[in-house]
Formats: sequence, C-alpha cells, structure tokens
Amino acid sequence: MRVVFMGPPGAGKGTQAVELARRQGVPHLSLGDMLRQAAAEGSELGLRAREFMERGALVPDQVVVGLVEERLGRPDCQAGFVLDGFPRTLAQAEALERILARQGRGLDAVLNLEVDDESLVERLVGRRVCRRCGQNYHLRHRPPRRDEVCDVCGGELYQREDDREETVRRRLEVHRANSAPILGLYRAAGLLRAVDGRGGVEEVAAAVSRAVGEGAGP
Repeated sequence: MRVVFMGPPGAGKGTQAVELARRQGVPHLSLGDMLRQAAAEGSELGLRAREFMERGALVPDQVVVGLVEERLGRPDCQAGFVLDGFPRTLAQAEALERILARQGRGLDAVLNLEVDDESLVERLVGRRVCRRCGQNYHLRHRPPRRDEVCDVCGGELYQREDDREETVRRRLEVHRANSAPILGLYRAAGLLRAVDGRGGVEEVAAAVSRAVGEGAGP
C-alpha cells in the first residue's frame, strides 16, 4: 500500500499515518524525520539540508525531493509506504509523481483529514509540551495531573509559539492556500479520499481503514 496523508496542522496526520503504517507493515515516512536522519548521517543531501535547517530556513525543494527519492528507493519501501508531511507544494506533488513513475509504481490513495478551523484552533491552542522530554498534553483532552508539570519527568510544560491562536489561524490560511492545488491534482487523478478527522483517535483510525479498503473483501 502506497499512501499519502494530507490535512491541516493539528488534524492528527502523524498519529494516523503511524497507525496505518503499523497495520500494513510498511514504513512510516515523515519528512521531518527524513531530514533529521539525513543530516545526522552526513550524506551529501543531508549536509545540504542541515545547512538550511541550522539557519532556520526552508530546505529547498530540490534537496527535499532528492531525500524523498533516495528513501523511497530503499528495499523496505518496495512493499509500500505511508508518507506524512510530503508533498507540501504542487511542485513536490508533481516531483513525487515522477519519482514513482521512474520506479514503475504509483500511489494507491491520498487521505485528506478534514477538521473545521475552530476545532483545530481549540486543539492546538490547548496543547502543552514538556521542555525536558517532549511529552504532549492538552489542557482539556489530556491534562497533566499537576498544572504545568509533566507526568513523565516532572519537567515544565509550555505553549509553543506556533500554537498561539493568532499564529494558528495564520498557519491554517497558509495551509489552505498551499494545499488547494495539490488536492485538485489528486482529485483529478481519482486518488483523493476525504476522512472526517473530528473524532477520537480510534474513531478516525476506523475511518482511515475504511477509506483505504482495509479488511474489504475481493
């Protein structure tokens, strides 16, 4: 199974992508993880990516696409993969199409997790992260036992700058603008599957499973 996950910030793409990859027994490929791994390994592309990452700049498409192509060419991806965080632009989507064509295969589905803006704002603005171990909490849905203190390590919890309401709303606007042409491309290709991402993790996982036909008969 070869699947791409899309959706706005806070929709739960990472959680659902990991779970689908686990059920299918294929690699979960997160763009962020690929960038960090390549930088740590010191490959030519990884070193180029690290230069931009250390400056806090966006890694150019040419480098990102090269990393993705290299990763998709590894043996563990031959049976399939679940991509999370890529493509983010129309150019990247078209590059992915060319990469897979060169490898003699294509995507099976593109899953777009749909969540309304107000629910996303509530999810992200209420998120808190431990400074010490990175554990995530939510003030309403998963609060710590003690206010502002991590249950795991006792570290201080904080709100990320990009989780402040004004920033969240701006991120959602940028996402809509960037994703519209990509969704149009995949819709025209008959690959796009809309998934309601408003429920709990298990409920959304069941919707994902239905969207990709898991458990469906012949």
